[in-house]
Amino acid sequence: MGAQRIGHNGAMTTGVGGYEVVLDYLTGEILQGHAAPGTRLPNERELASRLGASRSAVREAMKVLRAQGVIVTLPGAAGGTRVASEPGDAFGHMLKLHVALDTISNRELTHTRMVLERASAEVAAEQHDETALAELDALVEQMTDGTSALAFNELDTAFHLTMARMGHNRLVRDLTVAIRETVTSLLLAAEHVAPEWDRLRDELTAEHRAIVAAIRAGDVERAGRLSAEHIQHSHAALGLAD
Repeated sequence: MGAQRIGHNGAMTTGVGGYEVVLDYLTGEILQGHAAPGTRLPNERELASRLGASRSAVREAMKVLRAQGVIVTLPGAAGGTRVASEPGDAFGHMLKLHVALDTISNRELTHTRMVLERASAEVAAEQHDETALAELDALVEQMTDGTSALAFNELDTAFHLTMARMGHNRLVRDLTVAIRETVTSLLLAAEHVAPEWDRLRDELTAEHRAIVAAIRAGDVERAGRLSAEHIQHSHAALGLAD
């Protein structure tokens, strides 16, 4: 008969002591609201003793949660291992892997980006944040003749992430960040070999400028439509829509 252990609901369970026991307990604490964002978790020795698990099992569970972006380890006496307050970039890393494994297609990424960018632009047009609009203006102005594919890609990334932040919706923002990180290398590789890159860059820059104008005018429908069309055009032109 296996040793008794504490499950995430506080009940005693039996089974072989592995990292799954620790993982189940910690995720249960988070899901039930017992460990809120920023909460400092018990140290390795305390968790091992509390759960009747080995310290190596605790370390393994911590590695899994850290890789998922659920917990972070901060330096110093006031640091320690805590439940993450921000999602970090773990979702983006996982999404990249799924794209590499062909479990998510370029067509699906394109459609999802169109939905997210439309939503971001529509909310941005409603919010009318002049500070953020000034940032968008500055980014568009830098997308000028002679901009290399690498420089344009960095400016384009900043443009779309700034627009996503304007909506003050963390989920939309984080999904936008994750998907943008996933397609960045694909976009850059395609831009380097794109025929008539200068012409395409100028077209995309003009589209960015039109999106900003629609947001500034408070034209919600136009801002959303132009943003979705921009994503569709850029992905199609770079061979990423299929």
